[in-house]
Formats: sequence, structure tokens, C-alpha cells
Amino acid sequence: MGSPAVLLLNLGSPDSPSVADVRRYLAEFLWDERVLDTPAPLRWLVLNLFILPFRPKNSAEAYEKVWTKEGSPLVVTSRQVQKKVQAEVGEVANVALAMRYGNPSVASVVAQLRQAGASRVLIVPLYPHYAMSSYETVTVIAEQLIAQELPGVPVDTLPPFYQHPAYIAALAESMRPHLAEKFDKLLFSYHGIPYHHLQKSDPSHAHCLSRPDCCDGCHPAHQTCYRHQCLRTTELVVAQLGLRREQYEISFQSRLGRKPWLTPYTDFRLRDLPGEGVKNLRVVCPAFVSDCLETLEEIAMRGREIFIEAGGVAYAQIPCLNEHPAWIAFLRDEIRGWLAQPPSHLRDKWKM
Repeated sequence: MGSPAVLLLNLGSPDSPSVADVRRYLAEFLWDERVLDTPAPLRWLVLNLFILPFRPKNSAEAYEKVWTKEGSPLVVTSRQVQKKVQAEVGEVANVALAMRYGNPSVASVVAQLRQAGASRVLIVPLYPHYAMSSYETVTVIAEQLIAQELPGVPVDTLPPFYQHPAYIAALAESMRPHLAEKFDKLLFSYHGIPYHHLQKSDPSHAHCLSRPDCCDGCHPAHQTCYRHQCLRTTELVVAQLGLRREQYEISFQSRLGRKPWLTPYTDFRLRDLPGEGVKNLRVVCPAFVSDCLETLEEIAMRGREIFIEAGGVAYAQIPCLNEHPAWIAFLRDEIRGWLAQPPSHLRDKWKM
């Protein structure tokens, strides 16, 4: 009998910033029906006629700006997190790492777990918030492959931890040093999703976006509502940091295509804030636990250009949790808690 296994899962990255590798990565990423959720024939046409002939070159140039000697920042950081969590839990569990797109693939890592004879598996999606294009897709593929490769092996999945007290404390602790000096505003920039993804993820199909205050209070739909969870994370973090309401706001970045996405858009707010008297800005991206293309190039580089060109004076992107000790401790404690419990106990944890 083998040991318990923990499978850390992140989004992924191209193997290199070359156009060919970026094209291959984008093809896998955007073919996912939970990312580009159109019927397969239309998805194929959009990909092959409008995206893959043009986007890989621009994306490759963006990846080139953030690429390190060790490789993709997201993959490099995720590997360091894996090593540190493994050191914290010792030999009682095998901590593995896979990427939803690119390498190491979920299929290859699950095959390794089968070869090692994993006795039980904890899936840990490295996404604080639930979205069909992030948490859901990585959970579904991991559970499917584990069921195929390890039939009968108990599997638990860590729920979204957007309001877990230890996660909130870790996020606030990681941000606090960057807010020590005077600033005009803190912008919480979350990754955007199309509005219709909220409605598709709503199990009632009647609550999300039904009224302006649908994200307030408690409702069963909030368990899978990305917008509510982003608002909740912000509410809890600013309370820990002791920020006043006028000191922060929320926006959404990285929109793709013509369908309406969550607003306000980050790039629009970066353009408009200087005209509203905000000259000294901090930006944090809590949808990501590891710095990546969307934080390093889109926010730290392009975001700065937009803000400064619009009249801003000082601008800083607050790093993601990355390898912060409090983040490692959060993952360690969740794994230890899982090991101390019988299988299949985590699915209902932290429900509203």
C-alpha cells in the first residue's frame, strides 16, 4: 500500500515563449469548453480563424518579457511551493504538482501517482475562488483521470478557500508591507469572466444577476459564484488591513472576446483613476496565488504604462502569495487536517 498523495493544480504555461509553444498552449487552453464555452464547431472556427493565426505572436512577446532563466514564473513558483509544502508535511504524504494546460500535465502526474500506489488523494486547486474556467475545469479533469487511473482510491477536493480565515490572514500579511507607505488607493484587480459564466454556474439558474445586490448576504448560489467570492475576499482582507471604504476598489482584468465580462474593467480604471485624483496607486491580484503573465506583464508592466500615461505618479503591483510562509503554512495545515480525517470529508467544508 502506498502513501496518501496531494495533487497541487495550477493553470499552466507554455513550455517556452516561442510562438510555436505559445500557439500549442493557447490551442489547448481555449479548446476547453469551460473556457471558451461555445459549441465545438463554432469554437473550432473561432480558434483557427480568429485567434490562433494572430494571438500567439503577441502572447509570445508578452511571455518573453516575464520569462526567467528557470522558465515560466508561474511554473517555477509552483514548483517551489510544492517543494516547501513537501518539506512541511514530510514523508506522510507525497505532494505532486500538475498544470491544467501544458506541462507537467494532469494525465502524466496522475499516472505517476498510480505507479506510486497512492492510497488516497487530496486535490488542491490553487484557485481561491470558484469559476467554471479555473476551479471547475481543473477539478473535473483531475477527478476524471484519478477515477480512471486509480479506481476505488478515495479522493477529496479542497473547496474554494476565498474566505478561509487562514488564507485571508496570509493574504493580508503578504500585502501589509507594501501598504506601509502612503498611497491614494488600493485596487483589487481580479481575473475577469464573462457574465454568462456566472449564470451557468448558478445551480438555481435564477439568482445570479437577477438583481443588483445578488452578491450580498447569503445564498446557496454563492458557493459557485465567482463575483460574490471576489467581493467577499476583498471585504475580509480590507477589514484585516483596517482600510476605509474610500481607500480601495475592485476591478476585473484579462477580458477576451466581445461578450460582456465582469465590470469595471481594470484597464479602464487605470486610465481613469489619475483624473479622479488618484496619483499613487497599489494593485493586488488575489485571484492568483502565483505571479504569472497576467500579473507581471498585464498589471505590473502594461498597467503601469496606462496609469502613468494618464497622469499617475507612483504605481506598484503587490506580489501574489507566491512562496510566502503564511501561504505555505495554510497549505500544510489543510493537508494535515485532511490526513487526520477519514476519506471524503472535505467536500462540504466552509459552505455558506
